[in-house]
Amino acid sequence: MRRIGPGLVILLLAACPHDRPPVRPTPDPGDGDGGDGDGVVGEAMCGYGFKGLYAPASGAPRAFAVASRDYDAAGAAADAGVHRIAAQRYLDCARRFRDVADTSSTRSMASDNAEVCYYNAAYAFATAGLWATEGKAALERAAAADPREAGAIAAVLADPPTDCGHEAATPPQPVAAREVVTDTYHGVTVEDPYRWLEGDDAAVEAWSDAENAHTRDVLDHLAVRAALHDELQAILAAPQLRYVGFHEVAGKLFALRKDPAKDQPELIVMDGLDDVAGARLVVDPVASFGKLSTIDWYVPSPDGTRLAVSISAGGSEAGTLHVLDLDGKEVDVAIPDVQRGTGGGDVAWRPDGKGFWYTRYPAAGEKPDDERSFWMQVWWHELGKPVADDRYELGKDLPKIAEIQLDADARGRVLASVQDGDGGTFRHYLRDARGAWRQLTDWKDAVVWVGFGPTDDLWLVSNAGAPRGKLLRLPVKARKPSQAKVVVPQGQDTIVTDFYNGVGPTIVDGKVYLAYQVGGPSEVRAFTLAGKPATGPSLPPVSSVGFPIPIGHDLLISSASFVTAPGWSRFHPADGTTTVIPALSPPPPVTLDGFTVRRELATSKDGTQVPVNIVWPEDAATDGTMPCLVTGYGGYGLSQAPYYVQTWQPLLRRGMCFVLVNLRGGGEFGEDWHRAGMLTKKQNVFDDMAAALRYLIDQGYTRSDRLAILGGSNGGLLMGAILTQHPELVHAVVSSVGIYDSLRVELSSNGAFNIPEFGTVADPDQFKALYAYSPYHHVVAGTTYPAILMSTGANDPRVEPMQSRKMIAALQAAQAGDAPILLRISKTSGHGIGTGLAERIDQLADTEAFLAWQLGLDEP
Repeated sequence: MRRIGPGLVILLLAACPHDRPPVRPTPDPGDGDGGDGDGVVGEAMCGYGFKGLYAPASGAPRAFAVASRDYDAAGAAADAGVHRIAAQRYLDCARRFRDVADTSSTRSMASDNAEVCYYNAAYAFATAGLWATEGKAALERAAAADPREAGAIAAVLADPPTDCGHEAATPPQPVAAREVVTDTYHGVTVEDPYRWLEGDDAAVEAWSDAENAHTRDVLDHLAVRAALHDELQAILAAPQLRYVGFHEVAGKLFALRKDPAKDQPELIVMDGLDDVAGARLVVDPVASFGKLSTIDWYVPSPDGTRLAVSISAGGSEAGTLHVLDLDGKEVDVAIPDVQRGTGGGDVAWRPDGKGFWYTRYPAAGEKPDDERSFWMQVWWHELGKPVADDRYELGKDLPKIAEIQLDADARGRVLASVQDGDGGTFRHYLRDARGAWRQLTDWKDAVVWVGFGPTDDLWLVSNAGAPRGKLLRLPVKARKPSQAKVVVPQGQDTIVTDFYNGVGPTIVDGKVYLAYQVGGPSEVRAFTLAGKPATGPSLPPVSSVGFPIPIGHDLLISSASFVTAPGWSRFHPADGTTTVIPALSPPPPVTLDGFTVRRELATSKDGTQVPVNIVWPEDAATDGTMPCLVTGYGGYGLSQAPYYVQTWQPLLRRGMCFVLVNLRGGGEFGEDWHRAGMLTKKQNVFDDMAAALRYLIDQGYTRSDRLAILGGSNGGLLMGAILTQHPELVHAVVSSVGIYDSLRVELSSNGAFNIPEFGTVADPDQFKALYAYSPYHHVVAGTTYPAILMSTGANDPRVEPMQSRKMIAALQAAQAGDAPILLRISKTSGHGIGTGLAERIDQLADTEAFLAWQLGLDEP
């Protein structure tokens, strides 16, 4: 028997110790109500009071209560994985008691209780059969991290418990071998210890499988995961049909219908907005093309009798073009290599519907395999002819990373809009009805969008001298963009265009409708063709408004806010009225009643004001105790607009707030805002995020040990930068398909497309900036990192999985603390585009269970 402080007794057993209940901390003199007022801690603590020393702000009583609950649950389940969770919770509990000891008048008692938590952690590890493989090292790290507790931990290590033989049930986390490779850039030698994880050989696969098995074991043993999965299933698979991707052609209305009974959206046709209930199925991609198939995009023929549909599989975004009739039957040859995750793809039909222009990537043998996601071109295909007879049209002189979108008018003219890589500048070409191509604009002209007008003219959105955009009108016969006339000059807000979906200003019945970005929220405004303001649609303020879609003489417009479900409205220009379409706007499966949105400003390192959007419980106090999840993106000029946060409702209901930050690098305030967060100024994005996190703490919304961050892709780079530059600011990080090795990303299949946004190591100044923030190169051994869950898709064509593998290996080797660092790998998804519903629900359940665990929200 070993006695620890007044009234604290723990037994060291030689056999499995689970029949011993966890030792309870010494109660602080209080009123016995459990301290946090909700009864949960009081029950778990057997009536001990914690209101004084262990006030809610310390988090210690709840940490111990939840750890003890998990310990008890582990015994009932005889499951080693649950014991591991309990052990990790006890270590967190020890840290909280230890922190209290520094400021408490009863310091000795708090220190003793921290020691109790270390003993309980050791016993939980032993019961899981993990003392030898994980527990001993975890306590040694805790001692190294905090010398104050070295003596107490040494006592545990000197007389350790005995493992209970559950090793087979709990896959250990693998250790990645360090095999240092060096590179020299502009005289700077850079080490890369995990270069071998860039490969795809058996060793990499074995390591990845072991990582995934360990992660699955941890996540699957979180008691709250099953409940969260059920709640997410009820939200995302609710028996409601939703519609996106509308096209009206020849009196027919096409759309993609999201049916929760189907894993992927299906293509439908209806006779108009009054015929939603009578919609007819054209094609279900899974039923027609295979289990993991999805529709990348589709374009109807001008007479509405055929559709060109790009189909890819498994999240690869590598699309093959199929020509279908309205019964979903193929009526022509399939054309491969029209779509890739690197540059996308598109089709434009000839007015008579006898053929189309399409984007094409190199076929096998035309370029080396590692070059086949580049060199996009435009080709012509005539229906009924073999692909071998298709005719080259445009692109041989374009940059390797050119991305092309197409449009055609009723006269047979074709527009080709070309972007020089992701986030790059634009060039535009026009093909006349006789077949001759000519260049309309060049990269330096800063024309970001061109479309056909109602007469013999073109309409342009230009950033030349107008970083927030201006609308121009140019006669088709004009030879220079300088001949264009300004219709709508630059204003206070930013004109929005969407290159990848080929949308911008919409002209209907003598009015032009522009989408504007207002620092995050968006709205649609109307003008006459002479540029005078006109009556536009009436939509909710501080919301996200979609591009208007012409439907006859009306416009179809979507809108949503953080707390208002998405819906579709019909704007009638004839009388200026806006009406909601109930058939397209079903009530949401869950509501966010009781939450409000606060839009505030944080001051970044250089004084820039950064918008912070906070979804907050209406009656909650700003006392620093609220768990918060913060997300952001900051790249490619992409604006982060409000969206209905129903997928976070399970955690919001459990007591979390949600925050979205409008970072530089996006398009919220125009091209200047974008350029302030790209290339050598990318660090501004990370400074903005850090400023927002500090703002939330300083204003009493939360504190660092209740703060989590989440991001993906470019937002994953943001996560890597924050956790390496400011590991003390957050308690948990969830990062998906992120970029972490910024020096080698340009060598991957999609990497060169990112050079216009991030820069290249070939340029000395850009290398300096890249190396200064590259997360992988700033992982420091002996650092206490927050809890981390990274995820990647094996089929990702945009960010290769090796980025996540290398970063996780580096973090696991460097971790000085006890927080878990996990890697989740999906073998049936890619970058997120085309992910099936079931896989998406699983991903969200893992994410939310991990966050609930780390933020103390995991009461099922």
